[in-house]
Amino acid sequence: MRAVRPFPLYIEQGRGAMVVDVDGQEYVDLVLGYGPLILGHAHPAIVRVLQEQAALGTLYGAPHEKEVLLAEKVRGHFPSMEMMRFVSSGTEATMHALRLARGCTGRKKVIKVDGGFHGAHDAVLVRSGSGALTHGSPDSAGVLEEVAAHTLVVDYNDPDQMEGALRANKGQVAAIILEPMLGNVGPVPPSPGYLAEVRRLADSHGSLLIFDEVITGFRLSLGGAQELYGVRPDLTVLGKVLGGGMPMGAFGGSREIMSHISPLGRVYQAGTYSGNPMSLSAGLATLEVLESEGLQDLNLRGERLRGRLSGDITRLGIEAQVQGQGSMFQVFFGRGPLSNAREVLECDRSRYMSFYRSMLELGVSMPPSQFETCFLSLAHGDREMGMLAQAFSEALEGMA
Repeated sequence: MRAVRPFPLYIEQGRGAMVVDVDGQEYVDLVLGYGPLILGHAHPAIVRVLQEQAALGTLYGAPHEKEVLLAEKVRGHFPSMEMMRFVSSGTEATMHALRLARGCTGRKKVIKVDGGFHGAHDAVLVRSGSGALTHGSPDSAGVLEEVAAHTLVVDYNDPDQMEGALRANKGQVAAIILEPMLGNVGPVPPSPGYLAEVRRLADSHGSLLIFDEVITGFRLSLGGAQELYGVRPDLTVLGKVLGGGMPMGAFGGSREIMSHISPLGRVYQAGTYSGNPMSLSAGLATLEVLESEGLQDLNLRGERLRGRLSGDITRLGIEAQVQGQGSMFQVFFGRGPLSNAREVLECDRSRYMSFYRSMLELGVSMPPSQFETCFLSLAHGDREMGMLAQAFSEALEGMA
């Protein structure tokens, strides 16, 4: 997702909503580290706590108070996470969540949705999104067939397929894992009632429901997609925003489920940098700012920008559309609305890359892939939003 011809941007610094490349060119940034930087680059609160913590030590290899403080904050916004473990990435978090699901159910199979990306580990590198789709190879060499055989794939927003997979593998599915809103094929929201039906199916078949909220957690709302859509999973995976720009992931659920993890249970999880004080300092500071400022204005800016883009597309007669929710969006060159990864794959990726290069020339850095999401931050103020609206209009006029 960083490899782009003829070469990617090499960034020298980021400040607020802007990045500057090694040639001194400034851009309004819509990548934001692929989602974590909801406060923008180099937010003063983050810089301050990292400096303070570095002076106290960067790694202890022992418990510390910030683990408890951050866990309490997370639990306050995600009541489904009665207990949790902090890890160093979203990949680690989904890996451990799936191991936990298998460990406490005694089942082997998992169900994921086509295009859902849950990190770069073997169990979920089957019909993945993000970089895998970008390069046309959704399955990775090196993933053993006997491992992939335990991963069942269904279309997003298709509860009938989900039910069919559960019935065909009755009593064998440990967990259903999905992004409640797809984010690694570009944002694809759930159809009305879809998540509630998946919840019902998981319950009726004795499978755990895992929401991968690495992207949506603390972004769509402070309580993530599960708060926004009103559906409570058995296990939740967090990352990105949670770490405030530092390496961070977390997974958690009910006390009953999490008690299967060692030393209380027989499911093993560990990591040298898990819960390190630098990442937790940035995470605490990020949540404190979000709690103070809220997401209402940020989400409203996203809604207005999507409306402006949709208006430009209609006015110019371009076969394209804008999809997203809150501070997430993407421009797709194809018919829609798009409801799953197969439909996203039918969009014109070459037109998107032309659009991406036009936006670069106009001073806006977007993800160099149709299958990624654009993000806004609290640092995107009136000035930056005006620059974005103007650049988008000019770039779209060039596509007409």
